[in-house]
Amino acid sequence: MTQQAKLQTPRARVTHLGSAKSGTLHAWRVRLTSFALLPLTIAFVVILISLAGRDFEGARALLGSPCPAILMLLFIGAGAWHMALGMQVVIEDYVHGEHAKTLALMANACFSAAVGLAAVYAVLRLSFT
Repeated sequence: MTQQAKLQTPRARVTHLGSAKSGTLHAWRVRLTSFALLPLTIAFVVILISLAGRDFEGARALLGSPCPAILMLLFIGAGAWHMALGMQVVIEDYVHGEHAKTLALMANACFSAAVGLAAVYAVLRLSFT
């Protein structure tokens, strides 16, 4: 055992929690979203390739069917969440003032939500019009 492992309680070693008791959940969320993005990115690329030669009506017809629309929405949701989590780590590591850090984290959450909602709106608009 390493010196660090000797200092942890048995429960902390099992749950992989450090002294702050919070970093593991964030790391698991990043891993979960990146794992979800692997097949969703492949599906996204396939959908984009199939949209390449279509006009607006053809694109609307393709995205009007449930499977491509749902895959696109899942890709957007997972991508926006992954983006927010990644930027949160960068902000927490490199922004040093507490006030600036709080503002940057709030801007990150708002920007990620706005990008995600705009993309969801675009897909839903194409799907239902």
